[in-house]
Amino acid sequence: MNRHGDFIWYELLTRDIDAAAAFYADVVGWTLQDSGTPGIDYRLFTAPDGQPVAGLMAMPDAMPAPTWLGYVAVDDVDAAAADFVGAGGHQHMPPTTMPGVGRMAMLTDPQAAALYLMRGERDTASTSFCGSENATPGHFVWNELTAPDQDRAIAFYADRFGWRQEGGMPMGPLGDYKFLHNGDTCLGAAMGMVPGGQVGWQYYALVADIDAATARIVTGGGSVIQGPDEIPGGSFSVVASDPMGARFGLVGPRA
Repeated sequence: MNRHGDFIWYELLTRDIDAAAAFYADVVGWTLQDSGTPGIDYRLFTAPDGQPVAGLMAMPDAMPAPTWLGYVAVDDVDAAAADFVGAGGHQHMPPTTMPGVGRMAMLTDPQAAALYLMRGERDTASTSFCGSENATPGHFVWNELTAPDQDRAIAFYADRFGWRQEGGMPMGPLGDYKFLHNGDTCLGAAMGMVPGGQVGWQYYALVADIDAATARIVTGGGSVIQGPDEIPGGSFSVVASDPMGARFGLVGPRA
């Protein structure tokens, strides 16, 4: 069962879905399968353990740039979307039901970070996000929010999803990197603006060898923006851009 406030799905909207499919298959180790959704070319990224973890589709013509989007589970999509708007957010796709999948809406928070809200048609718990403690390669392990007003953003999501802020790491003059929790799960963190940073959510997938994956980003036509940087627990993180310009993150050990 997915709890209100859990990250349950991820989706890449891009200009060239075939090129993106090949790039991420090489870098992350995902395989591709068709979703079987009638009337739309919607593909599924599948982790090495066989679990679907994300979707892939062509971006709408009106979208300014390729991007990764996350889906957060809510108990009532219509009520949650209205609450987002009432608290200063903006609705970009109204609550819509996709048969066999569920009901969803796409919104941005008051500081322009985009998210989908979703209530799945089935109550089966998602395995897209596994957290850092029990994840296997190919799954998402961290959700990172960059916001001009970090504390305002944390309060907004706490009110909408019941998240709490607990713990963090000092970043010197850039302030603190503040961890976000839903129940007993650490979902990720929120931070203020950093040099070269972009407002919004960024998602990190686990890889078995961070150095090998970083090398594949470059050979595949992507760009490494930052890292590998050591993080607590002995792993390393990388922030990168794929060949079409969508930013993503990787986490993993050095082999």
